[in-house]
This record gives sequence, structure tokens and C-alpha cells, in this order.
Amino acid sequence: MTDGAVLHIKGRILVGPDQVLDELWVLDGRVSHQPPSGARDVRTITGWVLPGLVDAHCHVGLDAHGAVDEATSEKQAVTDRDAGTLLIRDAGSAADTRWVDDREDLPRIIRAGRHIARTRRYIRNYAHEIEPGDLAAYVTQEARRGDGWVKLVGDWIDRERGDLAACWPGDALREAIAAAHAEGARVTAHCFAAESLPDLLAAGIDCIEHATGLTEELIPQFAERGVAIVPTLVNIATFPELADGGQAKFPAWSDHMRRLHERRYDTVGAAHDAGIPIYVGTDAGGSLAHGLVAAEVAELTKAGLSATEALSAASWGARAWLGRPGLEEGAPADLVVYAADPRADVRVLADPELVVLRGRPIG
Repeated sequence: MTDGAVLHIKGRILVGPDQVLDELWVLDGRVSHQPPSGARDVRTITGWVLPGLVDAHCHVGLDAHGAVDEATSEKQAVTDRDAGTLLIRDAGSAADTRWVDDREDLPRIIRAGRHIARTRRYIRNYAHEIEPGDLAAYVTQEARRGDGWVKLVGDWIDRERGDLAACWPGDALREAIAAAHAEGARVTAHCFAAESLPDLLAAGIDCIEHATGLTEELIPQFAERGVAIVPTLVNIATFPELADGGQAKFPAWSDHMRRLHERRYDTVGAAHDAGIPIYVGTDAGGSLAHGLVAAEVAELTKAGLSATEALSAASWGARAWLGRPGLEEGAPADLVVYAADPRADVRVLADPELVVLRGRPIG
């Protein structure tokens, strides 16, 4: 496609869960709902169209051992892009990926800075590992480095206890989350167990990652306060394997992880029924592969979300939550074209016909 060319997208344009257009145009890289006058170089594309998908828990720049080089980070971002993920909330990375912002062929990244964890209570080489007295200072630092988010590690295995345990006392969390909010940043936290959640709620947390520890008592509090969850069910699927690996040394932790896995769909379903906001995230970039957003959408439907609700968690709703536009007039033309209606079968997401990034068809 040459500079100045116009894309004419025809078919069913899913601008929102209740708004469907028959066509739109892409002019100078942006969405137009009005046909251009006098355009000569027009390429017509036909299909079912969604805004570029969102992976709200993804780690570009990480692998299982820590930060990776730019070439590896690029491959990760390209894999996500080719799967239709054009907006990423990078929920913690030890790598500096600001160079991605200069690449017009890679997804946009909303960064949460580097993970903040308790000393020796997280994956090696991932996080700032600190003690509670330093939490507010590090949160302020990462709020200024990130793009409106900060990522805490809320719980992890306590080797002395032999099970999951909360990482931070309530007073440190209250000071730290207030510091983030003063910087205009929201705070999210990695949490598997229930124990860490009450103090995080009381401190004003904005989002919980994984959220496998949600209980009947906690769910109404999450709903009342509007605290979002990003379940990462494709990651939770790995819990049995992790539990098997830790059985000999940490049997209580292993049993706990299995229980969390067994009730994962019930947990997310109960959260959904209570009205808790739910968004799609894959946790790609640690031990998980990139490009799994379609699989995570399918997992959410197994937990009780309708197809349209699960699609919203990866598109319209997720973009609104992150403060990024969809397919409204004048928005950057980031969209994905499919051969069939993803509302009828979300598995369609696994096979995009065409990805259009900032107005340019990819591939």
C-alpha cells in the first residue's frame, strides 16, 4: 500500500458490543466513518472487524530468566501483533522497551515499570527486591518511569511457612498506593492467594492480576470498589505442573496451588456474576509463549462470560479501561479482520485474516 492510499473496510465493523457499521475508511492512518472525496488509490478489505486486541498482562522484554535483548523483545512483540494484539499493558518488565515506541510496525505498550517485590520473594532477576520501608519510594520511582501503572508482587511462596504468604503489611501498602495515585498512576498486584487481598483492598488497589484467591467474602468488596481483575487463565492452567514440581519440598504450597487451579473457572464466574470488571491477559513473556490472546478469550467463555463479554474484555472494554481509543472517528486505525463473526465463535480470533496497524496492513 502506497503513502496516501485509502483503505475501505467493508462487512461488519464491530465498533462496540452494540454498535455495528457496514463500512469504514482509513485515511492517513486514522479511522473515518465518512467516505473520502476524490480518492483514487483505494484498497477494499472485506470481513468481520474488531479494534486491535488488548493483552492487559504481558511482558515484552522478559523470559524465564529475566530481561532479554532487543532482538528477542522484537520477536515477542511481532508474535503478539500477528495474533491481533495491537495494545499491550506490559505488567512489569526488567527490560527497557521504550525503543518500541519508535517502531510503527509494533504494538503500542503501556508500561508498569519494573515489578516491585519483597526480598527473595519472587522470580530471580525480575523485580526490585526491597523491604516494606522502601515500598513507597520505589512505587513513586516506577510510577514516574511507567505509563500510568505500577506493578506490585502481592504474595509469593514464603519458604519458612512452605506456602503462599502476603508480602507487604497494610501500612506500607496504604502509603505506597497513595504515593502512586499522587503521581497519577494506578496500581496492580500479582496475587494468587486470598491472604494478601484484604490489605490491598483497604489500601486502594486498582487491579489484581490472577486473582485465584478471590473468596465469597471478598468478591462483593471487589465489586463495590470497582477493582478489576485480569485472571490470566492460560497461566493458571500451568499450576498442576508447578505443584508437581514443588511437591517434595513444599507440599502445603503444592496442595494450595492445585486447589486454586481446580476452582479457577468458578472463581472467575463468581466475579463476573458480581459485576467485577474482567480483562484479558496472558502473562506471556515469563515461561509462557506470546500470541495467546485468543486462547485466553476462549478460557473466559469457559468461566461463564458470554462471547461478546469475553471479546469486550480483549477489545472495546479493555481499551476504554486503559484509556485508549477503539474504532471511533479519528482514532489510529488499529484493527483486525476475520473471516467470520467472532461473536458467534470466539475461536475465530485465533486465525486473523488481516492485521492493520496504524493504518497499514501487516503481512
